[in-house]
Amino acid sequence: MPETASTSASTTRATDALLPSLTPLLHTWLPRQRWFAGKGRRVTGFTLDAATELLPLDGPGPGLLHLLVRVEQPGRPAGTPADCYQVLLGVRSQLPPRLAPALIGRVRQGPLAGRAVYEGLRDPRLAGLLYERLRSPGRSGPLRFHATAPLPPALAPRMLDTEQSNSSLVYGDSFILKIFRRVSPGANPDLELPLALARAGCDRVPAPVAWFETGAATLGVLQPYLRDSRDGWRLALDALADGREFTTEARALGRATAEVHLALATALPTERLRRDRAEHLAAAMDARLHAAAQAVPALLPYVPGLRAVFAAAGDSLGAGRLQRIHGDLHLGQTLRGSDGAWAVIDFEGEPAKPLDERRSVQPPVRDIAGMLRSFDYAARTHRPWNADWAVRCRAAYCAGYAEASGTDPREHPALLRAYETDKAVYEVLYEARHRPDWLPVPMSAIHRLADST
Repeated sequence: MPETASTSASTTRATDALLPSLTPLLHTWLPRQRWFAGKGRRVTGFTLDAATELLPLDGPGPGLLHLLVRVEQPGRPAGTPADCYQVLLGVRSQLPPRLAPALIGRVRQGPLAGRAVYEGLRDPRLAGLLYERLRSPGRSGPLRFHATAPLPPALAPRMLDTEQSNSSLVYGDSFILKIFRRVSPGANPDLELPLALARAGCDRVPAPVAWFETGAATLGVLQPYLRDSRDGWRLALDALADGREFTTEARALGRATAEVHLALATALPTERLRRDRAEHLAAAMDARLHAAAQAVPALLPYVPGLRAVFAAAGDSLGAGRLQRIHGDLHLGQTLRGSDGAWAVIDFEGEPAKPLDERRSVQPPVRDIAGMLRSFDYAARTHRPWNADWAVRCRAAYCAGYAEASGTDPREHPALLRAYETDKAVYEVLYEARHRPDWLPVPMSAIHRLADST
């Protein structure tokens, strides 16, 4: 990412005076955000990668300050950079009552002394400015704005409150702008893959219409907003609550997944899954199991059986191909339109993983295993637990995938079981840390998978 001193006068001013004056506010506010990845570790300092005044801070109206700021925390592996976050700060002399919930605090010293600083994305005027910048491609300091086609003017924005690792703005029920909060050098898969799928003619994924970036990192992507759609997770829960089957929907979703995989394999390079790479994948699964068992003792009795699952996959891992995949596929990453057609969204991959890993080629079965786990999760939310419902959905999903791809993932049971096991181990660790009441959901899968060898 560009050095602050080389961007503009306003950036230099931010480096020299604004960031030190904002540090006390950021120190309190940043760790409380849902998208902050360093929870549980103290913040020891901040450094600035870039800063841009998208609206002047000393003008008559609200100012908008765009920051790429690194957060220093202990426990970072040697040689790895501190996490970098994208922050958009609104600045006003007086904050209107409607924006009171967005207040971060008042600056005590420096050029903004006495002024209110707040979450800029919650101000419709400032959120609208971002859209206008996307409508007019070009540069603002280190920021570059791009559009694939002309955009309509003056769409009212609203911020969604459902995201975890990012933030999203909806404009007039026509477009949705995802803003990546934790940014890394390189093309974000949530821009790269939908663009490739659009070029390949795949209509299962909303094609990006605009985006903005620095020279080194993707910062935000604007796509059509599928306002008449509902996400697959909610649809599955509704079906369970109503006592309805979900196999027709699951079969169609399997076909949609296969179409996306086939298009990605056409649009982007693939490679053969060689034995050495297969052994590396199996060893990584085993290492993740070991680490998780140390953190969650409930896993320890199952470790021998789970290690056998990974060992049994050795021969399967030595065949097939690697390609770009979704990387974090589950029911919540899908949308079903009023016409019954499925769309796949959110190609960012698992945000906690390094960007290079998320952009690497992988076996398509990893996506399939993630969706199979999602059917299990949905079924476990129902009381009493409807395990047979999940079994039927999983079978229908695989059948639909086979219809569209010509390859049934169930023909490689050891490989599919290994990836499903790896996913369940990850889920155990996540639930133990964040939602202990949900721990029985992945533990039931652990019990099944460990006994299936």
